[in-house]
Amino acid sequence: MPTPPSPSAKLVESSLAHKPKILALVAPTASGKTDLALELATTLNAEIFSIDSLSIYKEINIASAKPSKGALQAVHHHAINILSPNEHCNAEVFRTLFAQALQVCKKEFLLIVGGSGFYLTCLYEGLSAMPSLSQEERSDIQKRIEALPDPYAFLTNIDPQSALRIAPTDTYRVQKLLSLYFATYIAPSTYFSTHTKSPLIQKPRIYTIHTPKPELHARIEARTKAMLDSGLLDEARYLLAHYGRTIEPFKAIGLKECLRYFDGELESSELEPLIITHTRQLAKRQATYIRAKFQNAQVESRDKLLGKILRECAQDRL
Repeated sequence: MPTPPSPSAKLVESSLAHKPKILALVAPTASGKTDLALELATTLNAEIFSIDSLSIYKEINIASAKPSKGALQAVHHHAINILSPNEHCNAEVFRTLFAQALQVCKKEFLLIVGGSGFYLTCLYEGLSAMPSLSQEERSDIQKRIEALPDPYAFLTNIDPQSALRIAPTDTYRVQKLLSLYFATYIAPSTYFSTHTKSPLIQKPRIYTIHTPKPELHARIEARTKAMLDSGLLDEARYLLAHYGRTIEPFKAIGLKECLRYFDGELESSELEPLIITHTRQLAKRQATYIRAKFQNAQVESRDKLLGKILRECAQDRL
Protein backbone atom coordinates (compact mmCIF):
# COMPACT_ATOMS: atom_id res chain seq x y z
CA MET A 1 0.00 0.00 0.00
CA PRO A 2 1.54 3.38 -1.01
CA THR A 3 2.65 5.73 1.76
CA PRO A 4 0.38 8.79 2.01
CA PRO A 5 2.10 12.11 1.29
CA SER A 6 3.33 14.02 4.31
CA PRO A 7 1.75 17.36 5.26
CA SER A 8 4.91 19.15 4.05
CA ALA A 9 4.67 17.39 0.69
CA LYS A 10 1.04 18.44 0.41
CA LEU A 11 2.10 22.03 1.07
CA VAL A 12 4.69 21.85 -1.71
CA GLU A 13 2.13 20.36 -4.10
CA SER A 14 -0.37 23.07 -3.17
CA SER A 15 2.24 25.78 -3.74
CA LEU A 16 3.17 24.35 -7.13
CA ALA A 17 -0.47 23.98 -8.10
CA HIS A 18 -1.02 27.68 -7.49
CA LYS A 19 2.12 28.88 -9.26
CA PRO A 20 0.78 31.47 -11.72
CA LYS A 21 1.49 31.64 -15.42
CA ILE A 22 3.51 34.77 -16.16
CA LEU A 23 2.70 37.22 -18.95
CA ALA A 24 4.40 40.57 -19.53
CA LEU A 25 2.97 43.71 -21.09
CA VAL A 26 5.70 46.31 -21.53
CA ALA A 27 5.18 49.45 -23.59
CA PRO A 28 6.17 53.13 -23.62
CA THR A 29 4.53 55.59 -21.28
CA ALA A 30 1.06 56.85 -22.28
CA SER A 31 0.53 53.98 -24.74
CA GLY A 32 -2.58 52.71 -22.94
CA LYS A 33 -1.05 49.70 -21.20
CA THR A 34 -2.72 50.41 -17.85
CA ASP A 35 -6.24 50.24 -19.32
CA LEU A 36 -5.32 47.22 -21.44
CA ALA A 37 -3.86 45.44 -18.42
CA LEU A 38 -6.99 46.08 -16.39
CA GLU A 39 -9.17 44.70 -19.16
CA LEU A 40 -6.95 41.64 -19.49
CA ALA A 41 -6.83 41.04 -15.75
CA THR A 42 -10.60 41.33 -15.43
CA THR A 43 -11.25 38.96 -18.33
CA LEU A 44 -8.58 36.44 -17.37
CA ASN A 45 -9.20 36.74 -13.61
CA ALA A 46 -5.53 37.64 -13.23
CA GLU A 47 -3.44 39.71 -10.84
CA ILE A 48 -1.13 42.53 -11.93
CA PHE A 49 2.47 43.15 -10.92
CA SER A 50 3.44 46.76 -11.62
CA ILE A 51 7.00 47.64 -12.62
CA ASP A 52 6.39 51.39 -12.48
CA SER A 53 8.99 53.33 -10.48
CA LEU A 54 6.52 56.02 -9.34
CA SER A 55 3.38 53.96 -8.71
CA ILE A 56 5.35 52.01 -6.14
CA TYR A 57 5.21 55.10 -3.92
CA LYS A 58 2.41 56.05 -1.57
CA GLU A 59 1.11 59.64 -1.80
CA ILE A 60 2.16 60.00 -5.45
CA ASN A 61 -1.03 59.42 -7.41
CA ILE A 62 -1.12 62.10 -10.10
CA ALA A 63 2.49 62.20 -11.27
CA SER A 64 2.53 58.40 -11.46
CA ALA A 65 -0.73 58.15 -13.47
CA LYS A 66 -1.54 55.41 -10.97
CA PRO A 67 -4.64 53.26 -11.58
CA SER A 68 -7.75 54.64 -9.87
CA LYS A 69 -8.84 53.46 -6.43
CA GLY A 70 -11.68 51.60 -8.10
CA ALA A 71 -9.28 49.77 -10.41
CA LEU A 72 -6.99 48.88 -7.52
CA GLN A 73 -9.97 47.45 -5.62
CA ALA A 74 -11.27 45.52 -8.63
CA VAL A 75 -7.95 43.89 -9.54
CA HIS A 76 -5.23 42.83 -7.11
CA HIS A 77 -2.14 44.92 -7.90
CA HIS A 78 1.30 44.13 -6.53
CA ALA A 79 4.11 46.73 -6.11
CA ILE A 80 1.79 49.75 -5.93
CA ASN A 81 1.59 51.99 -2.83
CA ILE A 82 4.45 50.16 -1.12
CA LEU A 83 7.17 52.73 -0.39
CA SER A 84 7.07 56.08 1.37
CA PRO A 85 8.32 58.94 -0.85
CA ASN A 86 11.57 59.20 1.10
CA GLU A 87 12.46 55.54 0.58
CA HIS A 88 14.81 54.22 -2.09
CA CYS A 89 13.55 52.29 -5.11
CA ASN A 90 15.65 50.12 -7.40
CA ALA A 91 15.56 46.85 -9.30
CA GLU A 92 16.28 44.84 -6.16
CA VAL A 93 13.13 46.24 -4.53
CA PHE A 94 11.03 45.07 -7.49
CA ARG A 95 12.76 41.70 -7.46
CA THR A 96 11.93 41.20 -3.79
CA LEU A 97 8.32 42.25 -4.28
CA PHE A 98 7.97 39.96 -7.30
CA ALA A 99 9.29 37.00 -5.33
CA GLN A 100 6.60 37.74 -2.73
CA ALA A 101 3.93 38.08 -5.42
CA LEU A 102 4.81 34.65 -6.81
CA GLN A 103 4.21 33.19 -3.36
CA VAL A 104 0.86 34.83 -2.66
CA CYS A 105 -0.75 35.01 -6.11
CA LYS A 106 -3.68 32.59 -6.23
CA LYS A 107 -4.90 33.44 -9.73
CA GLU A 108 -4.04 31.50 -12.86
CA PHE A 109 -2.17 34.44 -14.42
CA LEU A 110 0.17 37.10 -13.08
CA LEU A 111 0.53 39.98 -15.53
CA ILE A 112 3.71 42.07 -15.33
CA VAL A 113 2.94 45.59 -16.55
CA GLY A 114 5.07 48.69 -17.02
CA GLY A 115 7.20 50.87 -19.22
CA SER A 116 10.60 49.96 -17.79
CA GLY A 117 11.89 47.01 -19.74
CA PHE A 118 14.94 47.00 -17.49
CA TYR A 119 12.93 45.94 -14.45
CA LEU A 120 11.32 43.14 -16.46
CA THR A 121 14.74 41.97 -17.65
CA CYS A 122 15.98 41.81 -14.07
CA LEU A 123 13.21 39.38 -13.14
CA TYR A 124 14.14 36.72 -15.69
CA GLU A 125 17.87 37.41 -16.15
CA GLY A 126 18.45 37.96 -12.46
CA LEU A 127 20.45 40.45 -10.44
CA SER A 128 23.77 40.30 -8.70
CA ALA A 129 23.35 40.87 -4.98
CA MET A 130 24.11 44.53 -4.26
CA PRO A 131 25.53 46.06 -1.09
CA SER A 132 22.93 47.31 1.36
CA LEU A 133 23.27 51.06 1.93
CA SER A 134 21.49 53.49 4.22
CA GLN A 135 19.99 56.69 2.85
CA GLU A 136 22.86 58.63 4.39
CA GLU A 137 25.44 56.40 2.72
CA ARG A 138 23.72 56.77 -0.65
CA SER A 139 23.67 60.56 -0.25
CA ASP A 140 27.37 60.63 0.63
CA ILE A 141 28.22 58.52 -2.40
CA GLN A 142 26.12 60.75 -4.65
CA LYS A 143 27.99 63.81 -3.38
CA ARG A 144 31.33 62.15 -4.13
CA ILE A 145 30.25 61.36 -7.67
CA GLU A 146 28.96 64.90 -8.23
CA ALA A 147 32.30 66.26 -7.03
CA LEU A 148 34.22 64.38 -9.74
CA PRO A 149 35.30 66.69 -12.61
CA ASP A 150 34.77 63.88 -15.15
CA PRO A 151 32.90 60.81 -13.79
CA TYR A 152 33.39 58.80 -17.00
CA ALA A 153 37.15 59.44 -16.97
CA PHE A 154 37.24 58.31 -13.34
CA LEU A 155 35.36 55.13 -14.27
CA THR A 156 37.78 54.50 -17.14
CA ASN A 157 40.66 54.80 -14.70
CA ILE A 158 39.32 52.43 -12.05
CA ASP A 159 37.56 49.97 -14.40
CA PRO A 160 38.43 50.22 -18.12
CA GLN A 161 36.45 47.05 -18.86
CA SER A 162 33.17 48.52 -17.59
CA ALA A 163 33.84 51.89 -19.21
CA LEU A 164 34.24 50.29 -22.64
CA ARG A 165 30.74 48.84 -22.42
CA ILE A 166 28.93 52.14 -22.08
CA ALA A 167 28.94 55.52 -23.81
CA PRO A 168 30.51 58.51 -22.04
CA THR A 169 27.14 60.25 -22.33
CA ASP A 170 25.27 57.45 -20.51
CA THR A 171 25.28 59.30 -17.20
CA TYR A 172 22.74 56.97 -15.59
CA ARG A 173 24.88 53.85 -15.99
CA VAL A 174 28.10 55.73 -15.17
CA GLN A 175 26.56 56.85 -11.88
CA LYS A 176 25.30 53.35 -11.10
CA LEU A 177 28.75 51.84 -11.63
CA LEU A 178 30.51 54.54 -9.63
CA SER A 179 27.98 54.12 -6.82
CA LEU A 180 28.87 50.44 -6.68
CA TYR A 181 32.57 51.25 -6.67
CA PHE A 182 32.32 53.76 -3.81
CA ALA A 183 30.17 51.31 -1.84
CA THR A 184 32.61 48.41 -2.21
CA TYR A 185 35.91 49.83 -3.53
CA ILE A 186 35.90 46.96 -5.98
CA ALA A 187 35.93 47.51 -9.74
CA PRO A 188 32.35 46.88 -10.95
CA SER A 189 33.48 44.33 -13.56
CA THR A 190 35.24 42.36 -10.82
CA TYR A 191 32.25 42.66 -8.51
CA PHE A 192 29.80 41.32 -11.10
CA SER A 193 32.12 38.45 -12.06
CA THR A 194 32.14 37.24 -8.45
CA HIS A 195 28.45 37.91 -7.70
CA THR A 196 26.44 35.80 -10.11
CA LYS A 197 22.91 36.67 -11.19
CA SER A 198 19.95 34.72 -9.84
CA PRO A 199 16.80 34.80 -12.05
CA LEU A 200 13.39 34.38 -10.45
CA ILE A 201 11.53 33.09 -13.50
CA GLN A 202 12.14 31.93 -17.04
CA LYS A 203 11.67 34.53 -19.75
CA PRO A 204 7.90 35.04 -20.01
CA ARG A 205 5.75 35.61 -23.06
CA ILE A 206 6.17 39.34 -23.75
CA TYR A 207 3.71 41.65 -25.48
CA THR A 208 4.05 45.30 -26.43
CA ILE A 209 1.67 47.90 -27.83
CA HIS A 210 2.30 49.52 -31.20
CA THR A 211 1.16 53.14 -31.08
CA PRO A 212 1.82 55.39 -34.12
CA LYS A 213 3.97 58.38 -33.15
CA PRO A 214 1.28 61.05 -33.78
CA GLU A 215 -1.18 59.13 -31.63
CA LEU A 216 1.36 58.60 -28.85
CA HIS A 217 2.29 62.27 -28.85
CA ALA A 218 -1.37 63.23 -28.66
CA ARG A 219 -1.88 60.85 -25.74
CA ILE A 220 1.15 62.33 -23.95
CA GLU A 221 -0.18 65.86 -24.41
CA ALA A 222 -3.64 64.89 -23.16
CA ARG A 223 -2.26 63.05 -20.14
CA THR A 224 0.05 65.92 -19.20
CA LYS A 225 -2.82 68.39 -19.34
CA ALA A 226 -5.01 66.06 -17.29
CA MET A 227 -2.27 65.71 -14.64
CA LEU A 228 -1.91 69.47 -14.29
CA ASP A 229 -5.67 69.94 -14.19
CA SER A 230 -5.93 67.23 -11.51
CA GLY A 231 -3.47 68.99 -9.19
CA LEU A 232 0.06 67.90 -10.12
CA LEU A 233 1.50 71.12 -8.69
CA ASP A 234 -0.35 70.62 -5.41
CA GLU A 235 0.94 67.05 -5.17
CA ALA A 236 4.50 68.26 -5.79
CA ARG A 237 4.11 71.03 -3.16
CA TYR A 238 2.90 68.46 -0.63
CA LEU A 239 5.88 66.19 -1.31
CA LEU A 240 8.30 69.12 -1.06
CA ALA A 241 6.79 70.31 2.23
CA HIS A 242 6.71 66.87 3.86
CA TYR A 243 9.78 65.12 2.45
CA GLY A 244 12.14 67.76 1.05
CA ARG A 245 13.62 68.25 -2.38
CA THR A 246 16.22 65.46 -2.32
CA ILE A 247 13.80 62.51 -2.43
CA GLU A 248 14.11 60.16 -5.38
CA PRO A 249 10.66 60.88 -6.89
CA PHE A 250 11.74 64.47 -7.61
CA LYS A 251 14.02 63.04 -10.28
CA ALA A 252 10.97 61.76 -12.17
CA ILE A 253 9.34 63.51 -15.12
CA GLY A 254 6.46 65.68 -14.00
CA LEU A 255 7.79 66.22 -10.49
CA LYS A 256 11.25 67.47 -11.44
CA GLU A 257 9.75 70.13 -13.70
CA CYS A 258 7.43 71.23 -10.88
CA LEU A 259 10.47 71.62 -8.65
CA ARG A 260 12.11 73.86 -11.25
CA TYR A 261 8.89 75.88 -11.42
CA PHE A 262 8.89 76.33 -7.63
CA ASP A 263 12.53 77.46 -7.86
CA GLY A 264 11.58 80.15 -10.36
CA GLU A 265 13.50 78.51 -13.21
CA LEU A 266 10.34 78.06 -15.29
CA GLU A 267 7.40 80.29 -16.11
CA SER A 268 3.95 78.76 -15.72
CA SER A 269 3.59 78.82 -19.51
CA GLU A 270 6.76 76.71 -19.87
CA LEU A 271 5.81 73.95 -17.43
CA GLU A 272 3.36 71.92 -19.52
CA PRO A 273 5.40 72.02 -22.77
CA LEU A 274 8.55 70.93 -20.91
CA ILE A 275 6.82 67.98 -19.26
CA ILE A 276 5.45 66.96 -22.68
CA THR A 277 8.91 67.18 -24.26
CA HIS A 278 10.55 65.14 -21.51
CA THR A 279 7.77 62.53 -21.62
CA ARG A 280 8.17 62.15 -25.38
CA GLN A 281 11.90 61.63 -24.88
CA LEU A 282 11.22 59.01 -22.21
CA ALA A 283 8.76 57.19 -24.47
CA LYS A 284 11.38 57.12 -27.21
CA ARG A 285 14.03 55.69 -24.88
CA GLN A 286 11.61 53.06 -23.61
CA ALA A 287 10.59 52.06 -27.15
CA THR A 288 14.26 51.78 -28.17
CA TYR A 289 15.03 49.51 -25.21
CA ILE A 290 11.99 47.35 -25.87
CA ARG A 291 12.88 46.86 -29.54
CA ALA A 292 16.50 46.03 -28.74
CA LYS A 293 15.96 43.80 -25.72
CA PHE A 294 12.69 42.04 -26.52
CA GLN A 295 13.11 41.18 -30.18
CA ASN A 296 10.71 38.25 -29.87
CA ALA A 297 7.99 40.32 -28.23
CA GLN A 298 4.61 40.20 -29.92
CA VAL A 299 3.74 43.68 -31.18
CA GLU A 300 0.21 44.74 -32.08
CA SER A 301 -2.09 47.73 -31.77
CA ARG A 302 -3.91 47.93 -28.47
CA ASP A 303 -7.21 46.48 -29.75
CA LYS A 304 -5.57 43.64 -31.69
CA LEU A 305 -3.27 42.83 -28.78
CA LEU A 306 -6.21 42.36 -26.43
CA GLY A 307 -7.75 39.69 -28.65
CA LYS A 308 -4.40 38.04 -29.34
CA ILE A 309 -3.52 37.64 -25.68
CA LEU A 310 -6.97 36.34 -24.77
CA ARG A 311 -6.84 33.75 -27.58
CA GLU A 312 -3.38 32.54 -26.58
CA CYS A 313 -4.35 32.28 -22.93
CA ALA A 314 -7.46 30.32 -23.91
CA GLN A 315 -5.25 27.91 -25.87
CA ASP A 316 -2.98 27.50 -22.85
CA ARG A 317 -5.96 26.25 -20.88
CA LEU A 318 -6.74 23.48 -23.36
